[in-house]
Amino acid sequence: MKKQAGHRKYNFPDADLYLQSMERIKYAHRDITYFTQYSYDIERLKKFKAMCDKFRALPDDDEMVGDQMVLTEKKAAAAEKLKSSIRSIMIKVSIKYNNRTGRYRKFGTAKMGDMTDAQLLFCGRRVARVSRQMAGFIEELGVNENAIQRVTEACRNFENSLNLQQDKVSDRDIAVEHRVDQGNKIYEELVILCNIGKDIWAESDTSKYENYTIYESNNDQKIARKLREGKQ
Repeated sequence: MKKQAGHRKYNFPDADLYLQSMERIKYAHRDITYFTQYSYDIERLKKFKAMCDKFRALPDDDEMVGDQMVLTEKKAAAAEKLKSSIRSIMIKVSIKYNNRTGRYRKFGTAKMGDMTDAQLLFCGRRVARVSRQMAGFIEELGVNENAIQRVTEACRNFENSLNLQQDKVSDRDIAVEHRVDQGNKIYEELVILCNIGKDIWAESDTSKYENYTIYESNNDQKIARKLREGKQ
């Protein structure tokens, strides 16, 4: 059973999570003397920063989607080559057998344009197999082993491109799951750090208290920044 991706525990972009975490780490360094009173020492702060650095290095979904799109395009090109090699044979077969005859229909190429990837792959293999079975009837039309080999090779290339594309889809699912998990861990640590920071300054310094406020959007951050600048 496929593992369901976890839900993100924060409502802002990953880039904002990273930037907010790094900013709060800076403030915690400033206030480390007070943080140690909460059993939050410099080593834990270093581990938090290392976690953030690894998170920043993870490929984002745009990168994964781009890779997936490239392989999807290659798969589509391989599919067209397979269809072309099949049509080449069927045009020759149609010279002798119309599309209502049993021998023509045995190839199973009707509505090839509407076939799924799996159906197209099976169709290509069937065309190669039936062509060999009917060699005595269609070889005179130019359906020789070279033509059959073109279909077989096109099938092999299409199957390979299909597998690569599906692997990339799976890679993306795994990457998204990993990024969500790592992001949630960073957010949980950020909340702990900020709760400590706010508790330190709750009754003595409003400005430093605000340093540990987590904003859910860039607009929230801009508003807070303007308010701080207005007080200066």
